[in-house]
Amino acid sequence: MQAALQHRLQRQRAEIRRRWEILLRIERAPTPLALPDTLIHLFDHTFDEVLHGLTVPQRGIEEVRPEPACACNPMRMYFIAFEQALMEALVLSQAADPAPSAEERSSSASTLSTTVRRIARRELALYDGLCQQKRPVNSSG
Repeated sequence: MQAALQHRLQRQRAEIRRRWEILLRIERAPTPLALPDTLIHLFDHTFDEVLHGLTVPQRGIEEVRPEPACACNPMRMYFIAFEQALMEALVLSQAADPAPSAEERSSSASTLSTTVRRIARRELALYDGLCQQKRPVNSSG
């Protein structure tokens, strides 16, 4: 099943990237590092990492979207938009193919979000560890 999920996403790579960039540009960047023109160079690497992560057996479920400790973390919106673009692509591909059962569709969505959130958790923590500003996420500026 994960191979089929990988194949579905790989076929839609260009559309996922386009949709991710649109979603990312909607948000106000908290720092210059969070500007879409800066982050766009990370897309292919992250996309490949997600595809590879789908082949790794899942241990537990990451139900909660990870939040950075610092509001200026440029990866926050990057991963929110990334996960949304991937999930949209998955849903559209599943709607076009009536063969998967409801259980298979749910499993694919869960596996995909868990994979993205594990990668996001690691990347958010990495930047938080480097941040000199340490502005809480709930702060207004």
